[in-house]
Amino acid sequence: MHLLSPFTVGVLFATMGSPGGDTPPDVAGLVRNTEKANQALVRGDIDEYVALTRHAKDYALMNPFGGAPSHGFEDSPERRAGMKQFFKSGTLKQEVVATFASDDLVVLVTIEHMHGEAGGLPEQDWTLRVTQVFRRDGSEWQLVHRHADPLGNKITVPQAAALARGSLPSN
Repeated sequence: MHLLSPFTVGVLFATMGSPGGDTPPDVAGLVRNTEKANQALVRGDIDEYVALTRHAKDYALMNPFGGAPSHGFEDSPERRAGMKQFFKSGTLKQEVVATFASDDLVVLVTIEHMHGEAGGLPEQDWTLRVTQVFRRDGSEWQLVHRHADPLGNKITVPQAAALARGSLPSN
């Protein structure tokens, strides 16, 4: 596993470019592909999602529900079946906030505006703030990190403090 210190990440961002600048053609294609893959995911089309998203062996996921990060991407029939049950009939529009690119590393900062069924809950809006890191492997991009949180709507400092303490209201 490749862990980067906060200093290293800062240096990478400083040398990779700035938001709103010109996007190299292969990065623009990666952005389109990522939106297409995540649209498939929230529709429950896991096979298309997996076909469009190459996960690195050292992939790390920080999912929107918190807890410890997971490592690796399990691509088994059981896992795909579970993902198909989790997501149903969703739609997704990806809003690009910033892209940062170097020769072999791309960071996409996006807001995913998803609407649909997830986790057995009724259809609703699921806006996520997302950061994805891709590393070039030969001629393809591999997803090495995804971090998503459901804080698309502003919350107060006391609400954030309650989340940090883990003291959420029970439903």
